[in-house]
Amino acid sequence: MPSPFPGMDPYLEGSFSSPVHHSLAEEILRQLAPRLRPRYVALPEERFVVEIQDVRSDVYPDGAIAPTEVAEVGAERRPLRLSTIIPSPVPLVTVEIRSTAGRRLVCAIEILSPANKSGDGRREYLTKRQKILRSSAHLIEIDLLRRGARVPMQQALPAAPYFVFVSRADDRPMVDVWPIALGDSLPAVPVPLLAGDPDLALDLQQAFDNVYDLRGFDLLLDYRQPPEVPFSPEDEEWARSILGAAPPHR
Repeated sequence: MPSPFPGMDPYLEGSFSSPVHHSLAEEILRQLAPRLRPRYVALPEERFVVEIQDVRSDVYPDGAIAPTEVAEVGAERRPLRLSTIIPSPVPLVTVEIRSTAGRRLVCAIEILSPANKSGDGRREYLTKRQKILRSSAHLIEIDLLRRGARVPMQQALPAAPYFVFVSRADDRPMVDVWPIALGDSLPAVPVPLLAGDPDLALDLQQAFDNVYDLRGFDLLLDYRQPPEVPFSPEDEEWARSILGAAPPHR
């Protein structure tokens, strides 16, 4: 069963972000690989960034909350036993299009995740991004997350929940930008290749629909509850109209 939303499903922006990220990369590979032969191949490139949960440790409990008691054994005080925060490695996948002659990087397709839109993960991503932008490779960035910092641009981006950016190596610093509203379907965007070869079309809506169906998200999401990433009041009203007209998933 397809998502009730016409484009990106905002209910997939929370704890499902990681499986969506990986599955979308797989679908992009599956869509492009047969059409790239024989001059190019599409390869997944996996890397890990360390994500540290943002927990405030510098606040005191309210006066109404009783402090934790510390038992004493003779003159010895027993220590509290509390869990610490362990940094967790988050796997991220880039779809790399390389030439079969020399395996030159021709185009990198990045699907942004929460891990590379804030904190140390963002700094790591921006370093990698700058390296690509200074190279002869093209860059496509797919941002299907409402939260987190956007990619840096010289001009302000329009107000939109989602974006796709296509940066051609021979046209920088200019970038083609697709703002995507909640009510929009995801666009088909060009995938630039080496000079003399025509662009390939990447149908993001088809890729997303395949991910939603194959992973069974209709069985996992409860649209009767609010999404993990909240809507604005205006978007909440729109979402209710969409969900009210859609057949129940559960």
